[in-house]
Amino acid sequence: MAEVLKPLPGPYEIFELASGETRELRIVGWERGTIVIHPRFVGGPEEKVIECLRVHLPEGFKPYPPGYYDVTAKTLIWQLMPFLREPRYERQLYRITKYGVAPKARFTLAVVPL
Repeated sequence: MAEVLKPLPGPYEIFELASGETRELRIVGWERGTIVIHPRFVGGPEEKVIECLRVHLPEGFKPYPPGYYDVTAKTLIWQLMPFLREPRYERQLYRITKYGVAPKARFTLAVVPL
């Protein structure tokens, strides 16, 4: 049976990287759900409901609020979820690098113990 995901409340803080950019995250909480986006490409729908993984960061980790990122790239969600389902996931540093541009962008993930 497919998992039913509930809508996540705003504001949304979409996790975005440029091609070749790396960012390290320390994740202290997470939730999966859906968000509504408004695609900008010609001929696209006015709005679209997509899967989202909201990753919560420790206080002071991000220079501005809110204290989370909304990950919408399915390939990155797929890579992160096995680690986040493990006990003590919050004792890891998640090093994410993006290669390419959407919709064909891909990510590498390195998990480093703290």
